Amino acid sequence: MALKLLTATNSSQGIRDNDFDWCVEGELVHIGMVCARDRDDPDGGCGCGRSFAGLNSHRATTTAMVRDVPGFTEADYVLAIRSSLEQQGCDPSFAEHEAALLRCLVRDWPVGVIVERRLDEIVVRQVVQP
Repeated sequence: MALKLLTATNSSQGIRDNDFDWCVEGELVHIGMVCARDRDDPDGGCGCGRSFAGLNSHRATTTAMVRDVPGFTEADYVLAIRSSLEQQGCDPSFAEHEAALLRCLVRDWPVGVIVERRLDEIVVRQVVQP
């Protein structure tokens, strides 16, 4: 059985003039912290208020796609998030909670949905056929 998870994508890049994609296509992403510079404006100079963070590359993208990830378990997902947080020197104790929140976020979206971040809002940007 495949888990439906949020992954980096370069699809639909360029719809906004400040889009960027420095992640590895298909890598798992999570929703990172927002710095003071972007706290009140997703289009702020840093970019963290409008991006997702790659769990492996530790880079960012403004677009993410819901994908089925075959062979990946819930325990694998928690471990991936925990490992990423540890590699970045962050507290890994919230990994299980974060994994659950991210799974809830994508639960009702079909595979192939591309989303964007606008601070605390994650909204559908485009639907593509996988």
